[in-house]
Amino acid sequence: MLTQIPQPILDALTDVAMPKLPEPPLPGAVLELDGHRVPVVEAACAVIGSGAAGLRAAVEAQRRGVDVVILSQSAWGGTSACSGSDKQTLHTANTADRGDDFRDMAGAIGAGGAMDQDTAYIEAVGSVRAMASLQYLGLPLPQDPLGGTLRYQTDHDEVGRATSCGPRTSRLMVRVLADEALRLGIPFYNLTTAVRIVRDEGGAICGVLAMRNRDRGEKNPLGLIYFRAPTLVLAAGGPGELYRDSVFPNGCFGSLGLALEAGVALVNLTESQFGIGTRREGFPWNLSGTYVQAMPHIYSVDAEGQEYHFLADYYRTTQELASNIFRKGYQWPFHASRMLNFGSSLVDLAIVRESAQGRRVYMDFNRNPLMVPGDKPFSLDRLDDDVAHYLGTAGASQDLPIDRLRHMNPLAIELYRRYKIDVATEPLEFAVNNQHMNGGIAVDIWGQSSVPGIYAVGEAAGTHGVTRPGGSALNAGQVFGTRAAEHLAKRSHTSQRVDRNAVGREVAALAGLFRERSAHSVEALQATIQARMSDNAGPFCVPEDVEAARRAASDLNAAIAVEGLALPRPNQLSRALQWRHMALASEAVLTALDHYIANGGGSRGARAICDPQGTAVPETRTGTVEAMRFREERSADTAEQITVHLTPTGFEIGIRPNRRRDEAPTFFERDWPAWLTGRIYDGVVT
Repeated sequence: MLTQIPQPILDALTDVAMPKLPEPPLPGAVLELDGHRVPVVEAACAVIGSGAAGLRAAVEAQRRGVDVVILSQSAWGGTSACSGSDKQTLHTANTADRGDDFRDMAGAIGAGGAMDQDTAYIEAVGSVRAMASLQYLGLPLPQDPLGGTLRYQTDHDEVGRATSCGPRTSRLMVRVLADEALRLGIPFYNLTTAVRIVRDEGGAICGVLAMRNRDRGEKNPLGLIYFRAPTLVLAAGGPGELYRDSVFPNGCFGSLGLALEAGVALVNLTESQFGIGTRREGFPWNLSGTYVQAMPHIYSVDAEGQEYHFLADYYRTTQELASNIFRKGYQWPFHASRMLNFGSSLVDLAIVRESAQGRRVYMDFNRNPLMVPGDKPFSLDRLDDDVAHYLGTAGASQDLPIDRLRHMNPLAIELYRRYKIDVATEPLEFAVNNQHMNGGIAVDIWGQSSVPGIYAVGEAAGTHGVTRPGGSALNAGQVFGTRAAEHLAKRSHTSQRVDRNAVGREVAALAGLFRERSAHSVEALQATIQARMSDNAGPFCVPEDVEAARRAASDLNAAIAVEGLALPRPNQLSRALQWRHMALASEAVLTALDHYIANGGGSRGARAICDPQGTAVPETRTGTVEAMRFREERSADTAEQITVHLTPTGFEIGIRPNRRRDEAPTFFERDWPAWLTGRIYDGVVT
């Protein structure tokens, strides 16, 4: 039976209006620096980024008496506010009907390896507090009549720890946290792009230089503004602009390049996520969950308009084909091992190969999957047991995919309608895209980086290991946003004076980057970096190609160091510097990936390392795909992490073992004093 949800309810969960920002306080001072008149804003902590993780850090720090300011390139324009999936997941403890064990949950979060055990346990324990506080702020998570939170299964999650407000879950998180930040009176500097972290001669954090077009003028030609703050929280998300084939919203640069320039160590840059989604040229969105659980017909079209039922070349029966389309709902990320034994990642492989032939790929919700030649037509009575059980429990027995989708998740249809795409009447074009950076800035158990005073939370932090359950990134941002705030609130936030020499050096360095005759324009950098990453560091990697890409990335950064950046239009100055940061981040990723592969690293997580000598090869109905033969992962690699650090002579690679969790039992009377005296905050800096 089809359940009709009133339109006003659908609208409220789809059209999520964001609060209007008041004007922030005017800068209280000005620095005169060799032709640059730079306004100065003073605070104890500057949070860079206005997504769910950054807002959580700002709110929790302000509540603890820390004087906070927020810097945002574009308020409500980042990944948290603009990205998602069919029913975007918040991954937390307390599974449906069964309660939870934090040790088991931590094991599931870190199951893919290359993840610190203490971090996984922190995320598991902290998830209860994170969800409860979001509900307190007004996040409308669904409940049953007895107050239990409704749950479902998501990727890398065999228990069912996922919950959701619908496609706009993270946007709703941003809204309730933004409302709280404004209620607390936190100054919000919008249209403000952080471009250089300032450290004094001893290495201490002085603050961060940013650019605002509104501040640009004859006496401030770069539009600089200086936030004098001894503590920084980097929360600007992941490097979405690294890839041409990306489901990130446009303009997501993250802060990895900013961190590298400041001497901050990064970790696990070999680990990302790739999966099916609509292209960023239109409305970028992940096609996980009910989009594929509705089992639409997937096909491709060539330049002449010829249609191809290409998945029939990969799966042996119609039942196997349809069941694996369904499984992409909770096995959404590409995973090399799932290409084997006719698994769900054969779908990704098939799509990538179709795209390589110049064909465009679509899903049609008005057609059921076509039959595999020689087999029987699609039928809901012929599905694998796990698929049949899920659909039966959901009551999704409708004849057509569009009706199954409408029954299971009408919000999934409403969302695309907002962007002039009606999946009820027209096919939906999609591809395999980059979706998430699992690596990032190396942090300790409190979210502090290798540079004391700099914290990283959300996707900027490299806490996710090789695989992560769907929605655990949203949880991690809330947990570590809170922990970073707790830690920095216990630190000293006093500094001596504005270090004119340190600020002056950075201003001069920024000004010196721009040259009239440089070939390194915004457009040239974007085209070069994105093509290099998508073509050589996507889900299928060829060792020789990765090595060549790493050398080319190194050459590009060396050339920029000598030739500078092309002087852009005045309102594009900050964008040019962001592409400089992306050039650094690109080389860092390729350096780590090349090191991993060159030292025998195998396929894991998001990437298959293609190798003619590999021990695994995808098998299809029509035979093996020898071109995609790949190395299998070595179990020893799961126990360690690759670090990357930028030095004056280039990138340095390191290897460190995963941190272990102290499993010694706690005892209240013995351990309470450590909390009362603040000794629990004396954790190691990674």
